[in-house]
Amino acid sequence: MSTSPEVLTVLFVCMGNICRSPTAHGVFRDRVRQAGLAGRVVVDSAGTHGYHPGAAPDARTQQAARLRNYDLSDLRARQLHAHDFTEADLILVMDWDNLALVEQACPPGAEHKVRRLTEFCLLHAGEVVPDPYYGGEQGFEHVLDLIEDACDGLLRHVQQRLAANPQSSRRAGPH
Repeated sequence: MSTSPEVLTVLFVCMGNICRSPTAHGVFRDRVRQAGLAGRVVVDSAGTHGYHPGAAPDARTQQAARLRNYDLSDLRARQLHAHDFTEADLILVMDWDNLALVEQACPPGAEHKVRRLTEFCLLHAGEVVPDPYYGGEQGFEHVLDLIEDACDGLLRHVQQRLAANPQSSRRAGPH
């Protein structure tokens, strides 16, 4: 029997993959690293639409994240693909529209992987992470507040899931 650790893959999804989902990607990646789980949790992000393929996160997103010591500069936008439903263990969407689009694309048997990120919030009661793209700087701060809270709850969930059922996920290593 192998003693290699198991890997859990978390995919964050918004519309264009330049504001909310890369923010969640960067915040959760940092939480995972701080928890010592970088080798056991893979973090990724995608958009339901292919508006910005290969683009860095929005400058306002990066600025707001930088002010809280998150570096998103290495992230690049991509569109959600069919293989994401196979590769990801959790697919966390930002709002109702993205939930509907992801559920529509989701193959049978993978529905249990799709959830709203805000389901993991510990302090905030909002049902969605609103799109800050057409708003001001305060919208990006609010998005970070929600995402940080949700990522704290998500980290607890992931830690419990890894501890309770370590053989349910794929083995560590290249995907």
